Amino acid sequence: MNNIALWMSQPHFGFLEIAKNCGVKQLVIELEHGTFDLGTLDQFLAFSKSLGIPALTKVMAPTTEAIQQALDFGADGVILPHILDVEHAREVSKASKYPLVGTRSYAGGRVFAYSRPSDDAFETENKRTKCYAMIETAESLADVEKIIALETVDGLFPGPSDLALARGRGAYAFNDQDRADLSRIARAARDAGKRWIMPAWTPDERAFALENGAEMLVVATQNMAVRAGIMSTLSALKQEKIVA
Repeated sequence: MNNIALWMSQPHFGFLEIAKNCGVKQLVIELEHGTFDLGTLDQFLAFSKSLGIPALTKVMAPTTEAIQQALDFGADGVILPHILDVEHAREVSKASKYPLVGTRSYAGGRVFAYSRPSDDAFETENKRTKCYAMIETAESLADVEKIIALETVDGLFPGPSDLALARGRGAYAFNDQDRADLSRIARAARDAGKRWIMPAWTPDERAFALENGAEMLVVATQNMAVRAGIMSTLSALKQEKIVA
């Protein structure tokens, strides 16, 4: 059974508790387009860990500081937006792994249980935390096979809307051209023996993701879930003729 994840862009602790009670077991935290600041991210990651929900964090920008902060606070992995060609991916993704694999800087704290790290702690952390390169630019798609081959990249995460825009198609519609780009991303991950994650909002997208071996399906955003709940309530009230 594939992992199912919820996309959260606002640090609402009660919402996460509800999601947990409903059976959500994976989380993607959106920093680039969300309202998290560093303080709430630190608290929210501690809270998600206490609930036993692994969390990937889409960082604010493809910078060393943004990547290290998310990992130091306890994220189980990072998703790197705005990746360009393979050389850009190589430079940016280094910050997600400790030397000698990468260049991540050591900081004590939550990751090491607030104690001195053991001899194998850095190797263990490099294996535990995952780095996903977002494929959402024309340059990253052109180099996708080279990007996934990097030692510091554990998987791929397509950004279908930005990719469609970057490729001159306008709004993403999951049409033949969109599917061709997504198929190339999936194939690159499979051929490299690595993972890929699909943002799959519709039944057709979910079927595509399953057919192409996606490791995880992100099936709803926080706002989508809230809207669906409100619409379901209003629909029931209409059936009961309480509202017009």
